[in-house]
Amino acid sequence: MNMKNRKALVIFISTLVVILSGCGKASWDSYKGQLLGSKDRPGWAPITPYGMVYVPTGVLHIGPSDQDINNAQVARSKEVSIQGFYMDETEITNNEYRQFVDYVRDSIAHTILEHYIDEEIPGSDKQAINWEEELDWTDPEVAEQLEGMYSKDGMKFLGVRDMDVSTLVYHYYWFDWKTAALLENRWKDRAQFFHEENIRVYPDTLVWVRDFTYSYNEPMTRNYYGHPSFDDYPVVGINWDQANAFNDWRTKFWANYRIKLGEPVMDIFRLPTESEWEYAARGGKKLAQYPWGGPYVRNAKGCILANFKPGRGNYPEDGGFYTVRGDAYWPNDYGLYNMAGNVAEWTSSAFYENATMFVHDLNPDIRYDADDSEAESLKRKTTRGGSWKDIAHYIQCGTRHWEYADTSNSYIGFRSITTYLGRDPKDKQ
Repeated sequence: MNMKNRKALVIFISTLVVILSGCGKASWDSYKGQLLGSKDRPGWAPITPYGMVYVPTGVLHIGPSDQDINNAQVARSKEVSIQGFYMDETEITNNEYRQFVDYVRDSIAHTILEHYIDEEIPGSDKQAINWEEELDWTDPEVAEQLEGMYSKDGMKFLGVRDMDVSTLVYHYYWFDWKTAALLENRWKDRAQFFHEENIRVYPDTLVWVRDFTYSYNEPMTRNYYGHPSFDDYPVVGINWDQANAFNDWRTKFWANYRIKLGEPVMDIFRLPTESEWEYAARGGKKLAQYPWGGPYVRNAKGCILANFKPGRGNYPEDGGFYTVRGDAYWPNDYGLYNMAGNVAEWTSSAFYENATMFVHDLNPDIRYDADDSEAESLKRKTTRGGSWKDIAHYIQCGTRHWEYADTSNSYIGFRSITTYLGRDPKDKQ
């Protein structure tokens, strides 16, 4: 697909289901004048996406489980209900994120080489990419045409011909459902509720140097994202916008495959809301201080249960110096790894100090997409879980924190969720 012309492919999930359901034929005479419902509807059986686990519908007592040591009062207790969803069992790893980067790279290369199929993208005068065309990066003729994607001679490290990562831009549109739902907007052309994004997708590897003053971390900048020894470690240097771009690509990648099979698509992949994240982190344990229950960060044998900073100046005592593998330590009772420590995780929610005072008790969430011209305080997004560099307070399930949406760090990553569709499988009624 042409990455520069994806607007026509931002199709509502509900619309896709309707299109698929209309593929069959049913004579109106076959209804015999009775109300039988629309015929030839597709079958539906829930499927767990690879690498995800199911988090069942339930009730969450959101808020602090320990003393508010900062006296900030930004996480007050409230009982809320959360709809079931699938969640990545680990944070998105370097190698998983690399699949997205490689896809963007290849789509740009195919576009430059004009590898198209004789078929227009629906709603566009642009042709779709022919993904069957081979990309031989070693072919001198191909290399010449793709020269603009590589670093110039004076910018090469050790004389190695490497990709100019600033050229790796993902183009997509997202739909503003909340604005479209306003009564005054219900019959307006939906095109006006699409927002265009052009996101550079390559991780900011310089965060390892930028985040720490008077500290030598250049080997991590050079190797953390690219070296195979870190493939299964959580990707970092990803800002909130990049995480959303990844989820847009992941949604389309999965939906396009299911459409080819004639199967209904699932809901979109997305960042969890702040409440969904906390509900998943507690693992079904109400008021759990940590994902394993608590209130201690060591087990009976004295082993530390997460990757964080257990002592002053003592980072490696827990078994990790920086981050650790995504599946390190024991998972919580939902099967989720590292919901405490390792890397803090982006949520979709905007950060307001008193958010729990006014959000709804049904799937609570608060979002605000600030323009560049607005105050910096409106661009804060909630992060949860704490990281490898944080003390124990910040890895508690109820501790709230934030970062600016356009900021990337060596200690913030993310994981995706997708809403479970249909009746809860554990509902025995």
